[in-house]
Amino acid sequence: MALGQRLEIRQGQSLVMTPQLQQAIKLLQLSNIELAEYCEQELEKNPLLERDDSERSGEEHVERESAATETLDTALGREDFSKAEDMDASHDDKYDSAEGAMPAAPLTDWSTVKNSQRFEGDEDGLESSLAAGGSLKDHLEEQLAIAALGPEKRLVCLALIDAVDEAGYLRADLDEVAERLGAARTCVDEVLKILQGFDPIGVAARDLAECLGIQLKAQDRLDPAMAALLTRLDLVARRETAALCAICGVDAEDIADMIAEIRGLTPKPGLAFGTEPVQPVIPDVFVKEGPDGAWHIELNAETLPRLLVNSRYYTKVQAGARDKDSKNYLTDCLNSANWLVKSLDQRARTIMKVAAEIVRQQDGFLTYGVRHLRPLNLRTIADAITMHESTVSRVTSNKYIATPRGTFELKYFFTASIQSVNGSEAHSAEAVRDRIREMIENEGRREILSDDRIVSLLTADGVNIARRTVAKYREAMRIPSSVERRRLKFGESAAAGHP
Repeated sequence: MALGQRLEIRQGQSLVMTPQLQQAIKLLQLSNIELAEYCEQELEKNPLLERDDSERSGEEHVERESAATETLDTALGREDFSKAEDMDASHDDKYDSAEGAMPAAPLTDWSTVKNSQRFEGDEDGLESSLAAGGSLKDHLEEQLAIAALGPEKRLVCLALIDAVDEAGYLRADLDEVAERLGAARTCVDEVLKILQGFDPIGVAARDLAECLGIQLKAQDRLDPAMAALLTRLDLVARRETAALCAICGVDAEDIADMIAEIRGLTPKPGLAFGTEPVQPVIPDVFVKEGPDGAWHIELNAETLPRLLVNSRYYTKVQAGARDKDSKNYLTDCLNSANWLVKSLDQRARTIMKVAAEIVRQQDGFLTYGVRHLRPLNLRTIADAITMHESTVSRVTSNKYIATPRGTFELKYFFTASIQSVNGSEAHSAEAVRDRIREMIENEGRREILSDDRIVSLLTADGVNIARRTVAKYREAMRIPSSVERRRLKFGESAAAGHP
């Protein structure tokens, strides 16, 4: 067999993801809080980036960096994001990160929105509520500091406090704690009783029955009948009054009073204390109905980092650079800074495109409510704005939109479709869930709707739905079955003296 050489030309495709394009894709899926943290990190490590603190209006951001935007639009609309070209680093001295704008109608100034929902005399209510209060662990350790305990029991108590979760329950095996600390099990039991006497009452319980029992004992209400009731909380949940009467040795009226008393207790006493400040949801997009009846959309400028590239500083430092490594470093910093600013601009424009199309598709929901929520998927939005489905998925993750009907995550508007009976327009799964909820809420005391009955009513209304789907939606909304609801309403009627 003879060996020889020959020259061939072959054409093929390969996935090429430049670091800059990877960065642009990463920025799309970050929430506004994560984006702010990312930009702070870039500001620290890139000397050519600086924060833009100048004032700007909400309509200044339409015609910036059109060439870079078109290049990114093309890349993000491609399924494999392949063959994205590097951007030229030599541009204007400064670049803004900018929002996209809707061409249809003038945008509303939303700068005063954050103050519109405050109550008089409570301007700092949110800030004070987030800052007030320490953690449950700190609260328990403060009480331990003044408790009359010896060194050994104090050490055991600290170990038990460490095992208390945010809800206030003890999540540790006492035998394991005793073995690890080298303490007697009786000592651990004694310390646990002491810890369970700390504030909040019910803390360090090992289960719900023990938590409720501690609170009832503190109120001097833990009589034998109540103690028996706590052993069968499963029957309480199912409203099996007859079985509870037999176990507790009391009549149905007493059972109703005892259940009402339990309802007044705190099942998770530790939740009164915060471990970390609660982060309020900050909308990325605002939607408001204009005087002409059209929906006006605007990005929340407060959530958009405003960065500039200081090319003058680059020119000055570059002129003084002597070695090749220094010049390469400065060039890399300039390229990275330019691309970051363009990526932020593109991120804002993409969010605006997606949000505008969602509003167009779901205008019935904004006007009339959840019953008019249309079935919607990612591909529908992607096709409408000529982007890839995965790009839309990244944009709608962890992004929120403020509407006259409340603040929702963008993914809320993507719901499955349920076919209609007569072949007309499909129904949104969220709208069908709302119908089921309303049917059950409006059912009479003597007319409890079974899942089969709900299916019949929805079918008559043009919704083609299976019984198991109704059951799934009902359980997702934490609505009891018809049997449990009948028991519940029968118990309430008996307690109220109705036949």
